[in-house]
Amino acid sequence: MITRILPAVGDVDAARALTGLAAQLPDAEPAPPVADSTALLDTLARLAAVSLDELPEVVLVHERIAPVPALDLIRDLVLRFPAVGVVLVTADTSPALLTAAMDSGARGIVTFPLAYDALAERVQAASAWSSGMRRHLGSSAVELYGGGPGAAVPGGGQVVAVTGAKGGVGTTLAAVQLALAAQASGRSTALLDLDLQSGDVASYLDVQFRRSVADLAAISDISPRVVQDAVYAHESGVGLLLAPAEGERGEEITDRVARQTVNALRGRYDVVVVDCGTYVTSATATAVEMADQAVLLVTPDVVAVRAAKRMVRLWDRLQIRKAEETVTVLNRAARGSEIQSSLVSRVTGTRAARATVPDAPKELQAPVDAGRLQDLDSKSTVKQALWGLAGELGLVEPESTGHGRKGGRGTRRLGKSERGDKPERGDRAERGDRGAVTLEFAGMFPLLLTVIGLLWQCALYGYTYSLAGNAADEAARAATAAAAVHGDHQGACAAAGKEHLPGAWQDADISCAQEGDVWKASVDVEVPLFFPGVDAGWSVNAEAGAAREGEDAP
Repeated sequence: MITRILPAVGDVDAARALTGLAAQLPDAEPAPPVADSTALLDTLARLAAVSLDELPEVVLVHERIAPVPALDLIRDLVLRFPAVGVVLVTADTSPALLTAAMDSGARGIVTFPLAYDALAERVQAASAWSSGMRRHLGSSAVELYGGGPGAAVPGGGQVVAVTGAKGGVGTTLAAVQLALAAQASGRSTALLDLDLQSGDVASYLDVQFRRSVADLAAISDISPRVVQDAVYAHESGVGLLLAPAEGERGEEITDRVARQTVNALRGRYDVVVVDCGTYVTSATATAVEMADQAVLLVTPDVVAVRAAKRMVRLWDRLQIRKAEETVTVLNRAARGSEIQSSLVSRVTGTRAARATVPDAPKELQAPVDAGRLQDLDSKSTVKQALWGLAGELGLVEPESTGHGRKGGRGTRRLGKSERGDKPERGDRAERGDRGAVTLEFAGMFPLLLTVIGLLWQCALYGYTYSLAGNAADEAARAATAAAAVHGDHQGACAAAGKEHLPGAWQDADISCAQEGDVWKASVDVEVPLFFPGVDAGWSVNAEAGAAREGEDAP
């Protein structure tokens, strides 16, 4: 059996030595080394999206890997990719490091200077463990790994980081509704407020709680049990880990605290939604980097779009997240706006969400002022759009039975009475759009009907005037012809005029009179109201003349 080995080494000399020695191992197939933690996670995620069988059996993590510390990286790898055996390569042989590495989930340690026998033993043990884990996971592992973007992370919950392009674009609103949607679908959900200077999750959900994420800053090893002591159990079922009430305490939340906190929440909950605010700090950068999905909120204005572009470029420069791995969501969208999701996607290079959140401030005013965003009406177009976004991101429990998660808990389809205001799976975004279109059309319908009626009435007026003019021409010619033979010129005049008028216009008043050398015809026709035959009291008058004919003509 071939053992595929992926070295993660930032140092060039160490990478050369490690790869060369790994190539000498029996049945070993070392891949080109990756230089940093971001490249490693991206590589494994790309392989996992194809198939479980594409993942390497062993990953060798060098102690000086960057930017994420080696032990934190190992802990993250074990949570995301439990079927991969991780081995730490280090020059430190102390018992304390060995204990820390084992606690992080490493399958072994290889020390410098590198020795063939030691490396072979550790790689063989990690490979055997990886093969056993894959057999144990079986088809469920294929389902979990192959879910593509938004799929649940094997061995841990799904993390979604919600960030705003600038202040006031609705970041916290979106984060809260995404968490509520995930919880309502039957998945255990935590909401972490990392907007450390001005977090408003507590205000939006009517919560007064003294504990916050800042209380974890002094703890060196943040475990799921430790984190749970700081989590507030909200009435909706969502676990809340709030931002500190004192904004200055936000400086205590380092990247280490953020990383361990997110990992601990991921180990305990199915879904973890992180409100990252609008400023990039070491904590929010870590959350965005660790997230399975990164959502960037944008409003349809030039300032917000430029801010989103700056944010995406900053993430790329810091090697936090690539633009194509970010989902932009257009908030306060209006169909008449020149800035739509497709434009934002082209400008920023990100992937635009199908769901757009309509501009409906009246729907939000009462629940936001009351601090009860969980009570937002299920008919609200804003709620429908955001819950549709949750479905698009894969945060809601699939409506099918089969393989469960978290200790064999199966999924289930919610009954109609249980769902209440919970959106159906599938076309949630499209339903939200259809609802917004329906409301807009209902509001515009009376105006459209009025405009169409006026245009139709104008058309009837013009048509009646055309009929009257034609009838006057014919009546004048008939009158002059009858007068030439000393006939009944008035009778001929009226008969000729009415002959050229449709039935609904037969009540026209037609008369002819001689004025000098010209016979003139006058036709008065009633203009119908909307339908021919309905008298509106309006009339049009048309006149025409014809020169006298016969012997008495000049």
